[in-house]
Formats: sequence, C-alpha cells, structure tokens
Amino acid sequence: MAELSGLKLEQRHGKSRVRVARVWKSHNGKHHFTEWSVNISLLSDCLPAYVAGDNSDIVATDTMKNTVYAKAKECSEQLSAEDFAIILAKHFTSFYQQVTAAIVNIVEKPWEHVSIKGQQHEHGFKLGSEKHTTEVMVDKSGTLRMTSGIEGLSVLKTTKSGFEGFIRDKYTMLPETQERMMATEVTASWRYSFESLSSLPLKPLYFTERYMDVKEVLLNTFFGPSKGGVYSPSVQATLYEMAKAVLGRFPDISFIQLKMPNLHFLPVNLSSKDNPVIVKFDNDVYLPTDEPHGTIQATLNRIRSKM
Repeated sequence: MAELSGLKLEQRHGKSRVRVARVWKSHNGKHHFTEWSVNISLLSDCLPAYVAGDNSDIVATDTMKNTVYAKAKECSEQLSAEDFAIILAKHFTSFYQQVTAAIVNIVEKPWEHVSIKGQQHEHGFKLGSEKHTTEVMVDKSGTLRMTSGIEGLSVLKTTKSGFEGFIRDKYTMLPETQERMMATEVTASWRYSFESLSSLPLKPLYFTERYMDVKEVLLNTFFGPSKGGVYSPSVQATLYEMAKAVLGRFPDISFIQLKMPNLHFLPVNLSSKDNPVIVKFDNDVYLPTDEPHGTIQATLNRIRSKM
C-alpha cells in the first residue's frame, strides 16, 4: 500500500487458472494422478509500474505460469495441493526481492482410481464430484496462513429431517413437518493453526489425509449411523453439529466455515377443481428444485484463552 498525493494505492498482480496435471509412477506399476487449477497473486514493491510506466520490478505473469510447470516437474514424489501451494509461495517470496508475500489458491479435480471387477486399476481414473481446495499465503518472514476446503459435496437423505416451530405470520405458507427430505451441496472451508513454515508437519501427504478425514467427519455427522441415521430438526442444527464435530476431532484446525443451501424436494400433490385428490402425496413422490432455495452458512471458531 502506498500513499500518492492524497491517494492510496493497494495493488497485487498474478496469474489465474493455470491448469497443470501431474503423474507419479510407482515402482510397483501403480500410477498416481492429480489435476490442479492454480491461481497466483503476488504482493510486491512495483509501484513504478503504476505511476511511471517502469516495469523493471514486475514479475511477469507468464513467468508465474511457467514456474507452476517447472515446480510440478521438480516434485518427484506425490504431494498434496497444500504442499504444492506452499512450494510455489515459498519460491516467489524467496526468489524475488520485490515480492513481499504470495497467495496461492489451488482447486483440485477429484480424479480417482477406477475399480475393475473389484480390483483397483493401476493407471485408470474416473472423475468424481466434490473438489478439494486450498489457499496458502506466505510472506518473506515465513509467516503462514493456510485454509483448505471442499466444494460441491452433494448429500441427501430421504427421511429423518423436519422443520417446526419457526416464526409464522400472514406471509407464512410453509407447513410444519417432522418428515421431509433433506438435500444440500456442502461448501466447507477450514483454517489450519500452523502460523509459520517451520511449524508445518513433516509427514508426507499429511494434508491429503486430513482432507479425507474432515470429509468423512462431515458425512458421518450429516447422515448418522447407517442403520437408523440421525434426526435433523433444521439445516442450521445439522450444520452446527458438523462444524463442531470437525473442531472436536482435529486440534490443528482453528475454525471452519460451512455453506449449506437447502435444496428443496417439494411434495407432489395433484388436484383439480373437479377432483381434489388426483395423486395424494405419501412421502414418496417429489418435485426436485433448486430455484429458489434457502441459504444457510455459519463459521465456528475456537476461543483462545487469554491466560
């Protein structure tokens, strides 16, 4: 940030949607594959480029793109999206004197091994649904801020959901119910408590395993036991239980944000003026619709002791 004749300039520049795929081949013949979309944003001392047309302190965005491919090549062992983002951020803040901080955002496509006749294929993959996301910010001193998340985790249960006791006024038409379908597309984002590069865990694929573990906790809390499930009195209550379960299970996560739109499946009752009951709903036939839909989101933080 710079002040110029009564004006304040805040700037950054980078490269977006750099797509890169990487294959790692194990000695046993099994291949590992990942596809990332990388966004890079650099905070740097390049004020002359804005005020004097002097580009001598600018890292070209084409250079950023090429760096992504070069660093992917250097990663000879399989690694997480988080670790790759850290490698890129460390490079830009250490290699270029002008760069004071780097923000790297990665979205990982959900490629997964296919199974043929019950056996995992060595080099065959199919595309799943939800995406793994991460954003890493590193400054020159090694200070770190890192979040990870899930996008597009679609879940539905056909029972064990209700909605009662809400405010009723002259505009309220929604009936109260203890039996409804519940569907949502979960977007989750959680921040890790690691605050410096030196504090990061050294275990390989640590963040890949943590992503899978968090996803499992979210799903288990949403659905409940495979037999009987768990009742949800509202999307809000389920969201809170999911967030609380994640913080309760993983001490290295300091907060989690969940966005869970209420995707409606409306009971179908067919009637006419002459025939009040053509088809009567019996918790079996629904009209799926996502427009309009309810929007519910919340963030749950740990409260740090001041002692």
